Amino acid sequence: VQLQASGGGLVQAGDSLRLSCITSERTSGSWSAAWFRQAPGKGREFVSCLWRGGSNTYYADSVKGRFTVSRDNAKNTVYLQMNSLKPDDTAVYYCAASRTLIQSSLRNPQAYAYWGQGTQVTVSS
Repeated sequence: VQLQASGGGLVQAGDSLRLSCITSERTSGSWSAAWFRQAPGKGREFVSCLWRGGSNTYYADSVKGRFTVSRDNAKNTVYLQMNSLKPDDTAVYYCAASRTLIQSSLRNPQAYAYWGQGTQVTVSS
């Protein structure tokens, strides 16, 4: 499966953005999807995961209550709605997918076999 992320941009602190991740094939049901981010000089950080079937969602503590992950099965698209953005949210955001994800590994980028190209989010203070 191929993933294409978009929706990044330059915003001010407190603003909102919605990232989109379009998949090349139907991902509902059997695929788990996630968002990671990577700031300059740092490793890839888990942001959020939407478990296969869409029944459960998981978030990093740093974004909990501000970010929401969702899926539109008809459009083969996974979204990350980001509200109340902070300068610390500045990073390249990547979407990822896995058909074999287990719960103990959902925050581990190595557990995802498929990745999008990344989209830059910059939040100014």
